[in-house]
Amino acid sequence: MNLESEKKRWDEEVVKPVVEKFKERKDEFTTPSGIPIPRAAIPGSADYMEQLGFPGEYPFTRGVQPTMYRSRFWTMRQYAGFASAEESNRRYRYLLEQGQTGLSVAFDLPTQIGYDADDSMAMGEVGKVGVSISSLRDMETLFAGIPLEKVSTSMTINSPAAILLAMYIAVGKKQGVSPRLLRGTIQNDILKEYVARGTYIFPPKPSLRLITDIFKYCESEVPNWNTISISGYHIREAGSTAVQEVAFTLANAIAYVQAAIDTGQQVDQFASQLSFFFAAHNDFLEEIAKFRAARRLWARIMRERFGAADPKSWMLRFHTQTGGSTLTAQQPENNIVRVAIQALAAVLGGTQSLHTNSKDEALWLPTEKSVRTALRTQQIIAYESGVADTIDPMGGSYVIEHLTDEIERRVMEYIKKIDDLGGALAAIEKGFMQNEIQDSAYRFQKDVENKAQLVVGVNAFQSNDTSDLEQLRVDPAIEQQQRVRLAELRANRDQAKVNELLGHLESTAKASENLMPLFITCVENEITLGEICGVLRTVWGEYQPPVWG
Repeated sequence: MNLESEKKRWDEEVVKPVVEKFKERKDEFTTPSGIPIPRAAIPGSADYMEQLGFPGEYPFTRGVQPTMYRSRFWTMRQYAGFASAEESNRRYRYLLEQGQTGLSVAFDLPTQIGYDADDSMAMGEVGKVGVSISSLRDMETLFAGIPLEKVSTSMTINSPAAILLAMYIAVGKKQGVSPRLLRGTIQNDILKEYVARGTYIFPPKPSLRLITDIFKYCESEVPNWNTISISGYHIREAGSTAVQEVAFTLANAIAYVQAAIDTGQQVDQFASQLSFFFAAHNDFLEEIAKFRAARRLWARIMRERFGAADPKSWMLRFHTQTGGSTLTAQQPENNIVRVAIQALAAVLGGTQSLHTNSKDEALWLPTEKSVRTALRTQQIIAYESGVADTIDPMGGSYVIEHLTDEIERRVMEYIKKIDDLGGALAAIEKGFMQNEIQDSAYRFQKDVENKAQLVVGVNAFQSNDTSDLEQLRVDPAIEQQQRVRLAELRANRDQAKVNELLGHLESTAKASENLMPLFITCVENEITLGEICGVLRTVWGEYQPPVWG
């Protein structure tokens, strides 16, 4: 490799077109002392550079875009949703006014597992851990006054993801926005629900069908939508190590890619619409290296294992959320510092979007003030710290490169074990991933109890000060209000049309036709989330986790 000619090629052929396309930020940066900051520090060794690559080029160790944050910042996407659609809409508008650049929807537990707010299974949970969405009317209210062609929306929804996406598409159409202009992400990652989170409904086979139906539909109809956010976040929150987080996430991703290929799709047709979701925890250096290793691993998996030829198929694009499980109820103001460290690690690791947790989330739903502080944390990193002025600022650090290499090696050992077990689904059915996570969680808890791992304010540097934090409470009347609205909806819709569509849904669920167009038609005719999921439960049954022992 001729390093100088490669640097010139990268700058002229790769960087320049991006700089001309995105002019949100300037292209020349200096420190406060007037020292010029290079676009990316390029090591002097050609061998070393061959291993690392250039930013925006295979294997993407240094980032998926050639200019990263020098052209535009990551999307600042605060996860929010509680109580009713009206209250959540007010929170979204507030966050947008405060400088948030993307929406992220939290749904309540009944919505996540496919029950309407007036179902007996929903009693006492409506609006508690997210917003209650039972019908298209709720979704319209949630995004009232928010032009969907101008915002990117992420929805943390899995088993009924196709139905919520159908509602979002229908809201866009009512606003006059073509599905082709919609931008955002649905989580749609059911395998990790079986492993770590538990908001599953259907068995694996029909669940994978729903996922591949979304892949096929969005490829042609909603091309700017990320059809899945393959999630390591919940695996990490359940107690895994950083290595396990990456390994199990990529193993699940391999299973999704293979499932899509098995339906006849070509890898380069859908791979660019895949995205990922990781946690950022407290070990600053390991977290930065984790993100870099994950990018490099995915590029190699897609190119070498699946034969993807389009460079966009090789790119691991990811959202990051700071670690909810790292927050403490004791001395909650300390959580502001934890979140800042974690957010900085995500930025230095090259995230595409970021949610920063609020200081009071270990106690209750975050208040408006604490959410603002969390958002300001991102803005301070972006506008004041200087770390966004150069690409991969930690690249070339001896310890970062060592950790990146070591994480990659250990992740590949796990992936080989999972392959030997028959793949991710077989490993889940045998309890392999679950047991590994549980063992890691147990070891960490024992370390905290034995003070081998210090947690400030919990087992060290304790204080008897009581918190005077403001508490946000969800009005229990929300549940009754939702019941009244659903009763009114059912009383005034075309019931004959509803019955016809539900019958069509049952026959289609038994066949192999893509369900997405029918879901859109159903929600447009005021069929509810719970009614659609009820038909699918009747046809497919419900998943029952195996008992190991």
